[in-house]
Amino acid sequence: MFTSPVARRVVPDTGGVVRGQAALRSYWQRALSQVPDLHFTMIGVYEGVDTIVIHYSNQLGGNVCKVLSFDGALVREGHGTYLP
Repeated sequence: MFTSPVARRVVPDTGGVVRGQAALRSYWQRALSQVPDLHFTMIGVYEGVDTIVIHYSNQLGGNVCKVLSFDGALVREGHGTYLP
């Protein structure tokens, strides 16, 4: 599962919640095709229990945090968060 306000914009019928591998693959292909100049500047990576937060600025200079929750070596959930 992945949640994000960007997902809400790219695939509005999901309400911003994308579930399942096929839907995630489709979402990322669609979302990435809309940002040909995509690049990141890493600000920090923060470790939790079975969770990491990746903090970066994107190509527009916006601050973004991705929160990833793990089940062993696999990502169980991801959440994209942005400053309003």
